[in-house]
Amino acid sequence: MKIVKKLLLLLVKIGIPIAIIAYLVYKAKNEKEFSNLYDHPKNWPLLAAACACCGSAVLLTIVRWYYLLRALDVPCRLRQVLRIGFMGYLFNLAPMGIVGGDVLKAVLLGQHYKGSQAKAFASAIVDRLLGLYILFVVVTVAILATGFLYFDHPQIRDICRLAIALTVVGTIGIAVLWVLASANGKISGFLKKRPLLGEPLEHLLTATAMYRHKPLALTAGAIISVGVHCLFTVGIFLIAAGLFGNMLPQTLSLKNHFVIAPLSAATGVIPLSIGPFEMVLSYLYEWVGGSQNALAQGVVVALGYRIITVLIAAVGLVYYFGGRREVAAAMHVDTPTAKTPPKISRTSRTPASSSNRTSRASDGWYR
Repeated sequence: MKIVKKLLLLLVKIGIPIAIIAYLVYKAKNEKEFSNLYDHPKNWPLLAAACACCGSAVLLTIVRWYYLLRALDVPCRLRQVLRIGFMGYLFNLAPMGIVGGDVLKAVLLGQHYKGSQAKAFASAIVDRLLGLYILFVVVTVAILATGFLYFDHPQIRDICRLAIALTVVGTIGIAVLWVLASANGKISGFLKKRPLLGEPLEHLLTATAMYRHKPLALTAGAIISVGVHCLFTVGIFLIAAGLFGNMLPQTLSLKNHFVIAPLSAATGVIPLSIGPFEMVLSYLYEWVGGSQNALAQGVVVALGYRIITVLIAAVGLVYYFGGRREVAAAMHVDTPTAKTPPKISRTSRTPASSSNRTSRASDGWYR
């Protein structure tokens, strides 16, 4: 019965993205921007720059994770973390979505550093939470700076208000987590006994506690996250400019993309690797661009971005073949680590011993 449920869930996660993309293509195919795309002159230098921006954004996310790991005294090297990070990025494009990539990263790192499993999962949790929070901060600043809050399209105004509200709620939530993290495990023990969300909240709270005395690492992670989202936004705009040039509506400027792109990226919280981003970006293009033709441009830009992500993920595929034994072990290991995150103990905050650090960092696993 469990196998049937897993297969049905997988079919849903594959079927929904396919249905969304098919719907968008069907809706846009009659527009000249879509049907004549092949004949459009393309600015290849701009498209190459878009690839560079998106690739740099991915690299920065891995560097952010590396700093968060080092803050917990995990004796890893940047080269190792890059290898595992690209693997996680590759799996983020799979039907399991972002959760699958994050879990795989933590499992791979935890397997190599046997005493650091809890730290690996805590770093993955904080890395995802930090990146998502700064994304909403960036889009809120962009909304206020560009005047999108007073845009003449009602749907855009509603989305902007929702984004600002979520930023405020997120700020309050992080402040509450920060305070509760100092409760010496009393709150964690209470949450552990709660059904459904109790255990995930316990892991989130304990992961926060591990970084409560690491303000420099969190500040660096936040600054890196701003760079990630800025590069991502510029990359999306360069794709649009490279494909359509002067045919792009003036309202779809770089300045306005700092609202459009992060709002679309916020759909990353949905556990579907493909589909929601494309839909939101396409409709924002239509509403901001002011025409059905702009929706077709949005569909093309979103699909162009997906092609670039596949090219970036090809790097992860190279790493996969370079470390396929480790990945296979991580995917089939018969331990609680492979199925659920290990219990993140507060004692995990103690620094690794120097002897363990030396032996782990010099065993030749990195290349």
